[in-house]
Amino acid sequence: MSLVSLSREYPSKAGAPAISRVDTDVFALRYFTFCMDCDFCRDTCCSYGADIDLDDTERVKSLGPDFAAFVGRPASEWFDGQVIDDTEFPGGRMMRVRAENGHCIFLDTEGRGCKIHSYCLQHRLDYHVYKPVVCWLFGVTFEYGNLVPSNEIKDASLICYGQGPTLFEAARDELLYFFGPDFVAELETVRGKI
Repeated sequence: MSLVSLSREYPSKAGAPAISRVDTDVFALRYFTFCMDCDFCRDTCCSYGADIDLDDTERVKSLGPDFAAFVGRPASEWFDGQVIDDTEFPGGRMMRVRAENGHCIFLDTEGRGCKIHSYCLQHRLDYHVYKPVVCWLFGVTFEYGNLVPSNEIKDASLICYGQGPTLFEAARDELLYFFGPDFVAELETVRGKI
């Protein structure tokens, strides 16, 4: 890991996280990226559940009984309920989405992909508002003010590790959405210098 300091701190549109350094591995490491086109992993990146900020848990629950029926589980079973103070998450608090039988509770085990994402697309809702930020940023994540590769990529345990675009290329649009054009422009500058 080689951390490069950015010219300033870039808060997300939610205020947190705020990024002031980037691990240059995000410009070199690769993974398949096109999850719904994958025919070999059966969504292994969705094996563990995910960290989710408390505001997102409330927004997901607000989708109501129609969404609960779509998930096939009541809202009381979606999250582990253990609230953790973490200033890097919007609102400063988070918990975990439950994992069960080796997959996230929101994984579509009869089809493919995330049920939150699918539901949002079907109902013309912005998935960014409901889906955990660590899921839609996947490939990259945040820790201690740093933009870094996600753990499954850092430890090379992701089955599609090494294939496809770089982490930055894969996450560029999501980073643009969450941190803005100045952040992405500075990352482009950093990438050009390494």
